[in-house]
Amino acid sequence: MTLLDTDGVRLTVDDAIATVTLTNPAKRNAQTPALWRALIEAGRLLPGTVRIVVLRGEGRSFSAGLDRQAFTPEGFEGEPSFVDMGRGPEAELDATIAAYQEAFTWWRRNDIVSIAAVQGHAIGAGFQLALACDLRICADDAQFAMRETSLGLVPDLAGTHPLVSLVGYARALEICATGRFVHAEEAERTGLANLVVPAAELDATARDLAAALLAAPRDAVIETKALLRGASDRTFDEQRAAERAAQGRRLRDLAQPAE
Repeated sequence: MTLLDTDGVRLTVDDAIATVTLTNPAKRNAQTPALWRALIEAGRLLPGTVRIVVLRGEGRSFSAGLDRQAFTPEGFEGEPSFVDMGRGPEAELDATIAAYQEAFTWWRRNDIVSIAAVQGHAIGAGFQLALACDLRICADDAQFAMRETSLGLVPDLAGTHPLVSLVGYARALEICATGRFVHAEEAERTGLANLVVPAAELDATARDLAAALLAAPRDAVIETKALLRGASDRTFDEQRAAERAAQGRRLRDLAQPAE
């Protein structure tokens, strides 16, 4: 069932598994504000039955990042250009970036597990979109790069927090400040990628991982994800308390008589 197919984004749903596909391979799935709005809408349209969301890109690249038209003086038609944003009121600039960031935030909702299936290039906004997901599986030709700093900008699409969480501050700084490529082998070794497979096996591996994640009861996965997501912000004793509370909810739920 196709729920959305617009502005370079297609959302399809098959029972508990949704697939969000970037559908502009001719431009290596370059990103625009219209695409970001479509991604936000995809998150809003997810039926309550969905437990797994797979994010993929058509063609040779996952996403080569921001469409280069963004760097022209006129920018995108109907959108504020970078020049306009930089010269406008601070509150307006902040609100514009916050609106763009929404496309990158819903993937970590506790009620779903999101998987980015990455092949070819994942650059800048493409890298940050992969980082937005809970898990990343990569083809052996995957190449990540954070090029914003090289352009005089910063990564501002919610990618810095997960990057530091995955690889640590020092490596994250080096990756961002140099803009270099992180290839699939390094991505797996450093924790950016959960798994690296031959490119021809990427989609099948994503399906297999989704099936494995569906094996556990939904409420147990939701509680576990919430515990793990909050662990870095809690002290050890606070995390123990959170574990007890979560387990209490699970035991009370399981103790209810079957209907």
